[in-house]
Amino acid sequence: METTTFIGMLAAACTTISFLPQVIQILRTGNVDGISLQMYSIFTFGVTMWLIYGIAIQNLPMLLANLVTLILASMVLGLTVYKRHQQRRQAALEATIDQTSSAVILDKSAA
Repeated sequence: METTTFIGMLAAACTTISFLPQVIQILRTGNVDGISLQMYSIFTFGVTMWLIYGIAIQNLPMLLANLVTLILASMVLGLTVYKRHQQRRQAALEATIDQTSSAVILDKSAA
């Protein structure tokens, strides 16, 4: 294997694997507070374009690296959207419960 090919494959492996800790952390903690949806949306689109480019030029290392990166970045993006939707639903439910509880307390006070 040529040195330049090895360096390219090593770089691809490092940048691809770098998303794994973020995915694992989200799955473990459910915390997505620090995740930028705009950044991950743009990044995921860019990786998709790199994947298409890798397919077009028939470059297997580029194709594989960007395929795995796309999967991991999409997981971060999807988990972030899902978790934030869950948080909003939970907050709305808690607000409804608080309003209901306040109304019941006021009704009992009036009686």
